[in-house]
Amino acid sequence: MTLEAAKPDPRTTLARPDLAEQALEGLVRASAYRPVRPMRACVPLADIRADADPASERIDQLIYGEVFDVLDQKGDRLWGRARRDGLVGWIAASALQPGARLPTHRVAAVASALPLNALVDGPTQVADADLAPVGAFETDPVAVAERLLGVPHSLGARSSTATDCSGLIQQALYACGRAGPRYADQQAELGEAVDRSDARRGDLVIWLAPPGDHSWTGHSAFMLDADRVIHATGHHGAVVIESFAEADARYRAEGFSAPVLRRL
Repeated sequence: MTLEAAKPDPRTTLARPDLAEQALEGLVRASAYRPVRPMRACVPLADIRADADPASERIDQLIYGEVFDVLDQKGDRLWGRARRDGLVGWIAASALQPGARLPTHRVAAVASALPLNALVDGPTQVADADLAPVGAFETDPVAVAERLLGVPHSLGARSSTATDCSGLIQQALYACGRAGPRYADQQAELGEAVDRSDARRGDLVIWLAPPGDHSWTGHSAFMLDADRVIHATGHHGAVVIESFAEADARYRAEGFSAPVLRRL
């Protein structure tokens, strides 16, 4: 009996039939392999798109100081992978500078000149009081999410100025020094399974989406306590606190699966 190799996730695998990053040679099939060129975001936020067309779907964002590993270029658009969350897509060349310097501080404030979790390695327009040394993290992701109450909901966004549901979870986890995958289905693999009857503050709740013509894979939230969630929702247009029962009824009525609860 032989075991089949797991199929690479195209969302996080820097490979196309014509080109793949050199680290994937022998692992994926491509006509050519090249090393990536590390660059970093030099603007507060830069949209990552599904295609080279700037009008294509926004699938992610790059925050100031984050690294983007570039493999290809089409005009003023660069194709590569966001190193922090692993997502592959297209970004404007003007949003990046060469190199991947080691950051010394992160933005720890929600209301600052740069977004929460931006990475800096020298003087910036950010006040010293808004910075924390890299390695000095918060301990409660839900407390971070609570500081983002009222932030507008926007698909593909993942910052303290606008966010989608999985972006809120991701940013709260980053602020606590934890890994934060970009998609709801990826977040549903974090931690350990929890029964609804045992749910408590800090548990992740994910309603996986029904199949369809959309890139998003579900809806993510934090349990605020045993009976309420905090999440970024298009229904309310912002980061809000809502009863678990109301959210659960709405997503199930829209065809989402029964909620998955995970304890980090």
